[in-house]
Amino acid sequence: MTSAAATWPPALVGTPAVAVIERALERQRLAHSLLLHGDDHDTLVAIAHAIADRLLNGPDAAAKFLPEAHPDCFNLRPAGKMRQISAEAMRGLIGKVQVSPAVAPRKVAILHEADRLNLAAANIFLKTLEEPPPHTTLLLLTTRPYALLPTIRSRVLHFRFPAAATLVTAAGWPAWLDDYGAWLGRLADNVSDKRAATGHVLSLYGLVARFGKILDDATGTALAAQKEKLSTELGEDEQVALETGLANGLRARLLAEIETATSAFALPRLSADNPERGRGTSRSLTAAVENLEHAAGLLRLNLNESAALEEFLLTSLRLWAKR
Repeated sequence: MTSAAATWPPALVGTPAVAVIERALERQRLAHSLLLHGDDHDTLVAIAHAIADRLLNGPDAAAKFLPEAHPDCFNLRPAGKMRQISAEAMRGLIGKVQVSPAVAPRKVAILHEADRLNLAAANIFLKTLEEPPPHTTLLLLTTRPYALLPTIRSRVLHFRFPAAATLVTAAGWPAWLDDYGAWLGRLADNVSDKRAATGHVLSLYGLVARFGKILDDATGTALAAQKEKLSTELGEDEQVALETGLANGLRARLLAEIETATSAFALPRLSADNPERGRGTSRSLTAAVENLEHAAGLLRLNLNESAALEEFLLTSLRLWAKR
């Protein structure tokens, strides 16, 4: 039990979507099923927790809990290496929301990564949407809304949210970005002797190795923090899925910051006093960003992150060194 409250992500306070939800909550007219979607799952979780806090911890509540520990807030996550939500897991959730709330006037169910519903689970959930349990709010979270069945999408109220994630502060990451920028700078010097070329390649593989270590350590820290917040123990399949989801989210944020660092390196070199150099830099920057997006796509297909980053950096070596 705690008196703390889950709050809206600061960057989203006052945005139209949050304002609409706040008004609906104040008037007690919030729809029974909401689809919260956007580019960052952590942002969607924070929004879901803010909604749950307002629904479950009213001013007259005898005891207040954070949503992660509230006895009337239920979470359903993908499980197993395939990271799917099964029909059995869905039936378990529905069984929980069909009973009366324990301490609050309502119940809240949060479906994390709802696009991971397998077909059987999706069809079971569809029946629940058609006949929702009384005094229950269903929150579906996804970064891939069009992966849901059209019949599910048509029965929920949609809210899209921009990413509000803060910069990654994992140990070693700021230094990695600094060294990446310095590596790009050395490439752009166009030094062509063999010793310099060997140094570029060695630095490249050093960046790859450090990236994997940073991601592993950051995922472990995030997993420990997440497990500490949960009110129940995770099963082995749920823990595997949660860890994979956290790693995927962190990896996406790290790649986004690499793109930002690449742009920060290139933009000052779009020099007006040297148009040819500026055009070359612009072409290299465009190709580098496209290649990074390609690497991100390969990662979504479960390619090892070290292999994807290695391919990106090798392409970057050719792009920046040949200008």
